[in-house]
Amino acid sequence: MDPHIRVRPEVRRVADDIGTMEIRGAAKIADAAASALRTQAVESEAETPETFRAELRAAARALHDTRPTAVSLPNALRYVLHGMEGATVEDLRSNTVAAADRFCDRLERSQTDLGAVGANRLKDGDRIMTHCHSTAVLACVEAAVEQGKELTAIVKETRPRNQGHITAERLHELGVPVTLIVDSAARRYLNDVDHVMVGADSIAADGSVINKIGTSGLAVNARDRGTPVVVAAQTFKLHPGTLTGQSVDIEMRDESEIISPEEKAAIGDPTVVNPAFDVTPPRYIDAIVTERGQFPPESIVMLMRELFGEQTTEPWLESGQ
Repeated sequence: MDPHIRVRPEVRRVADDIGTMEIRGAAKIADAAASALRTQAVESEAETPETFRAELRAAARALHDTRPTAVSLPNALRYVLHGMEGATVEDLRSNTVAAADRFCDRLERSQTDLGAVGANRLKDGDRIMTHCHSTAVLACVEAAVEQGKELTAIVKETRPRNQGHITAERLHELGVPVTLIVDSAARRYLNDVDHVMVGADSIAADGSVINKIGTSGLAVNARDRGTPVVVAAQTFKLHPGTLTGQSVDIEMRDESEIISPEEKAAIGDPTVVNPAFDVTPPRYIDAIVTERGQFPPESIVMLMRELFGEQTTEPWLESGQ
């Protein structure tokens, strides 16, 4: 890399925090990424427009390479870098900062708008089942509670990182009684719930939902039980690359999240795999709730084309990379 191209330490810290899941959840990842590019723009000491652009692209690449499945990350980078316009360093700086601010503001408003849409699916007295941790699902619950609806929840612990514990805590703060269950007990309790509500890390053009590992199995069991599955996700979770046939990479996490080296050796040193996500086909999903309204999964491609067109770019990549 050109020695004049400097990625700010704060950007690398944010990238590390995203990669290690200190920053988790698609909305928080997107917000952190956009804010990191803002920091890079503000603190850049570039003397020429070319160096400034190269620094922003390098910062975006450092962020992009941390979590391949979370499409909110490249969508945030794409939005901010597309706003990087101008003939001078100061123009580029000002426009990049403005683009980052606009993105973060839209992000905050989209959560509230989505919650209002999702709350319409919930009735007073409903019980929901959740998987993993989704701020979008919590926004729906919070809006319903503010409308005076009394809800209860069955929360899957969501191994191996137990993100369900975060969901249980947040629901408790909203005044929603929680029953915490192990992941393998989900089918037993599906007859006792009115909705399965999950988030998404990415949504493909055909309506497939990429979410925390275990979502697909839960959706299949829910369909067998006749329990509707609702996916809550802002539109920045839509994966525009899938419009042109690009597949979604499934992140593989480190085996240490599952088992320690000592435990692994003690049981014969088996091969350990730790996929972070799985893919739920659209036939198992009843509705995708966004800040733009709720959609049957098969029609999400129309919304995606409206938002992104037919082509997507990767502005963090220099020509020839």
